[in-house]
Amino acid sequence: MSDYQIRLMDEQSAREILHWKYDAPYAMYNMMEDSDDSEDIEELMDGSYFGVRTPDGTLIGFFCYGRNAQVGGGVQQGLYLDGTALDIGLGLRPELTGGGRGLAFLQAGMKFGQQNYPARRFRLSVAAFNLRAVSLYKKAGFLPGQRFVNRYGDSETEFLLMETAGPF
Repeated sequence: MSDYQIRLMDEQSAREILHWKYDAPYAMYNMMEDSDDSEDIEELMDGSYFGVRTPDGTLIGFFCYGRNAQVGGGVQQGLYLDGTALDIGLGLRPELTGGGRGLAFLQAGMKFGQQNYPARRFRLSVAAFNLRAVSLYKKAGFLPGQRFVNRYGDSETEFLLMETAGPF
């Protein structure tokens, strides 16, 4: 959808995103409990994150590209070393998920990535249990690849690496 306005993340958008709360089983995507966490704000404003707004100015999501779109367990296993893929991460405002907006939203982020980054294809990491997202990514041309486990504190989550088939 070309109506989306994708702009470098600003502090107001970053603080709003940090307050988003996803219900189980998607609660692992909640960014933080403490809205004054300066490290999370700094990450969201490090130049790799972009806020996505509708024409009326409503913040509906974000994209990130490069290293911040990678998951620690995959980094530790060396799964992101191929320099020809652009890693993309995304988040849609919780109350908008599951409503059929995902494909247009993802395609807008892919188009933005094509226009602003040198890469031959896209890659993303998705929690393997998130079948709704896996289905969406397949519709957008991503193919499933390797699985890996990410450990965070006492929890472990299996992730699926997905890539587009070829050059943009």
